[in-house]
Amino acid sequence: MVPRRIGILGFEQVNALDLAGPAEAFATARQPESGSRKNGYEVIVIGLCGRRFVSESGVVFHPNSTLKKAPRLDTILIPGGRGLREAALNAAVSNWLRKRAAQTRRIVSVCTGIYGLAPTGLLDGRRVTTHWRFAADVAKRFPRLRVEANAIFLKDDKFYTSAGVTAGIDLALALIEEDLGQAVALAVARELVVYLKRPGGQEQYSEPLRFQTQACDRLAEVATWITNHPNRDLSIAELAQRACLSPRHFVRRFKDAFGQSPGSFVQDRRLDEARRRLGIANVSLETIAGSVGFRSADAFRRAFQHRFRITPGKYRRRFQRTGHERSTRFSQTIKRKGGRRK
Repeated sequence: MVPRRIGILGFEQVNALDLAGPAEAFATARQPESGSRKNGYEVIVIGLCGRRFVSESGVVFHPNSTLKKAPRLDTILIPGGRGLREAALNAAVSNWLRKRAAQTRRIVSVCTGIYGLAPTGLLDGRRVTTHWRFAADVAKRFPRLRVEANAIFLKDDKFYTSAGVTAGIDLALALIEEDLGQAVALAVARELVVYLKRPGGQEQYSEPLRFQTQACDRLAEVATWITNHPNRDLSIAELAQRACLSPRHFVRRFKDAFGQSPGSFVQDRRLDEARRRLGIANVSLETIAGSVGFRSADAFRRAFQHRFRITPGKYRRRFQRTGHERSTRFSQTIKRKGGRRK
């Protein structure tokens, strides 16, 4: 099989990780044939001209091609960066995308790369996302777009948009899975040491990060430890010892910092991790329950259904059938029905 050609746009003041993150994911993917080590993709960086360009962080890139000379592409990826929001550069990118759209299988924007794609009119009426900090501005500037600020990434026809920075890697993994299968995507995720599917499926930011911003002392370290070790002893006594506090003082401090008891926090984190693991095929519910610290599969089922208003088995079937995009709608349905969604 001929490697699919991925063209990533590059320009002055690009966000380096928006460009390099997806590029590394695609470059790591290998074709799934038995014993094959052939690349699944050919990645080329396309500059406005042949000269080198410098990212926002000072990283220097050298393009492989230019807008005028770029070959036929399977997928075009537009990274974000403040340079793309400058009028002249924005116009050049938008005009090129408009001309290339009909002959390109997929067009992808990462983070604020949507500022280069939105002016083309190709996204009008479509569901899109971008970095949470720019979502309101994108919605205001381009009122024909259906902006969903809380998504990690969205697909609408052949157009894909992703949230801020590292979400570009999430989206790249989803594209790899779409092209080459879950096994290849999982191998890439393991190589990059990232989740194949981020916990919660479509949440804009991780739960541990939100809690770390609420407590900057030793409790933040305890919250992170809980999240990373769901199958360990997470009793009040054990956690209090880890925080170097008495159990009573620990419970009081924890509630003040996180707005819930340690027990509720622990169960929520265990269920969040269980929800992610339900997306992995050929793993029994009993195994998942034990791996996230539940004493029995029955206790896990009851807790999962109480929080998400659906059984683990039904959630798994729906998740595997619909994938990332419809998982967003499912999560929104939970919110409308009053289910707890942290």
